[in-house]
Amino acid sequence: MSRKQFYLVREDMLTDAMQKTLNAKALLDSGKIKKINEAVTIAGLSRSAFYKYKDGILPFNTMVKEKIITLSINLVDRSGTLSQLLQKIAETGANVLTINQTIPLQGRAHITLSIDTSPMKIDLDELMEQVEVVDSVEKVELVGSGF
Repeated sequence: MSRKQFYLVREDMLTDAMQKTLNAKALLDSGKIKKINEAVTIAGLSRSAFYKYKDGILPFNTMVKEKIITLSINLVDRSGTLSQLLQKIAETGANVLTINQTIPLQGRAHITLSIDTSPMKIDLDELMEQVEVVDSVEKVELVGSGF
């Protein structure tokens, strides 16, 4: 099974059918429209085009709201630094699902963490701030979010 590639594309670059698919999905998500046939008619889209794009196009803000995130972190290689980082994440209520770490080179290690944020007591911005203040963390980036 091949890995899916994702792109961030500006709205005005989307095809007409993709934009209409997003409109139809918004109508359905709002609860005002219950049937796909009605939503595609209002959006001016064929059912076949809707089914072609519905699972492949999502507004960016829905991705940010998902419960699992992936962080990319540059960490100073000192004894106990990973433990400090994981402790700080645990204090937020988040649950670390996976840890991938490179072999430290030149006193630095790159870590990728997948984190379940659903049990967190704080919002995502606060989690990022908490991670950034860990003494050994040099850089932290949100690289993905999903189901």
